Amino acid sequence: MTISFKSRWGTRRVKTLTTKIGSGKTPSGGSESYLSSGVTFLRSQNIHFDGLRLDDVVYISDSTHREMRGTRVKPDDVLLNITGASLGRVSRAPEGLGEANVNQHVCIIRPNAEASARYLAYTLSSHPVQEQISELQVGGNREGLNFEQVGNLTVPAALTEEQHRIADFLDAETAHIDQILSKRREMADLVTVRTKAVIRERLQQGGGSLDAPSRVPWLSGIPDHWDAAPLRYISRIQRGASPRPIDDPVYFDDEGTHAWVRIADVTASNKYLTSTTQRLSPLGVSLSVPLRPGELFVSIAGSVGKPVITEIPCCIHDGFVAIRNPAVDAEFLYYVLLLGDAFQGLGKLGTQLNLNSETVGSIKVPIPPETEQAAIVRQLNADMRAAESLAESLRRQQELLAERRQALITAAVTGQFDVTTASGRNVTDGVTA
Repeated sequence: MTISFKSRWGTRRVKTLTTKIGSGKTPSGGSESYLSSGVTFLRSQNIHFDGLRLDDVVYISDSTHREMRGTRVKPDDVLLNITGASLGRVSRAPEGLGEANVNQHVCIIRPNAEASARYLAYTLSSHPVQEQISELQVGGNREGLNFEQVGNLTVPAALTEEQHRIADFLDAETAHIDQILSKRREMADLVTVRTKAVIRERLQQGGGSLDAPSRVPWLSGIPDHWDAAPLRYISRIQRGASPRPIDDPVYFDDEGTHAWVRIADVTASNKYLTSTTQRLSPLGVSLSVPLRPGELFVSIAGSVGKPVITEIPCCIHDGFVAIRNPAVDAEFLYYVLLLGDAFQGLGKLGTQLNLNSETVGSIKVPIPPETEQAAIVRQLNADMRAAESLAESLRRQQELLAERRQALITAAVTGQFDVTTASGRNVTDGVTA
């Protein structure tokens, strides 16, 4: 289905404005082939509406880059995510990026002489095109776009000179919005840092000497009367299991008794799992790891080391490890693992951790008396409510700014106003700079 929309100049298909539409692949060996330096290898997590984010970028070797010569990234290539939760996010490859390539989740759209790369990137991020992308999601649980669908996306057909004027206007106006968005993200990061500092303080309150050798290697200064033990000594560690093939509809049932938990169902802000997008059939449950409400599990893929307490009967993907029947309060253990320090040193290159049931079970944790566990949980619950309120306010401001940014882009690329006389700065009204 094609979404119809009005444009002052009419519309064209993306394929008529490009010389190339295609994507890369995952190198042989997958993440094991990534390097700490070399040729920049762009994945979907690097592609954002406000530009490339390279803080967690990985690299490939020159030989791999040569093997993938058909998907080398050039300056002014437009990069579009075509699979996964970030489907539709788009960026333009800037000058100065250097040698770069992409994986199969990122589509290279190379403009021809009739198209401004900046204008095309803005156009693909506009409401009308994003709505087309939403309508074209295919493959059930594995939503995505193919190259033909990308080429058939309908975009405004402004003349090249007008495209450059619009792009100049949007560069200036979105830079102002992006600056405020960046500040909001920095503030959200500081909330996360402070949250972990509070957890650490609670776990060390009234503790022993910070200079003394710790019975918990990653946490100094715990009280002398607390015990400590590896997780496998105080709980049953069980890795999740996924029915194969994972996308076979026989394993799913909207009326099923157990929710199906995938990596995408767990975000940085989850403490409790209250719902998911899918449920398993009895057959799917029989091939998975069912958990009861109140049980704790932790991710070993995606947002690695993220603990979650389920409030519903569920089955966990093999990207999680369940920590079952712990000899400590589950909420207390949640906060211990949320600190994240326990997972340091357990991984390989960068953020590509090599976690499994054995490595999770080897994590040594503090064990206070039950009354102290309960007191610490009460204190931290109150601390977290205040932090979550601030974090939610920052998230809402970011969402509002992103919505206004997209609305401004849509109005400009479709010709709803003359960019030579308009100003978009009022889109930030109501949001503190």
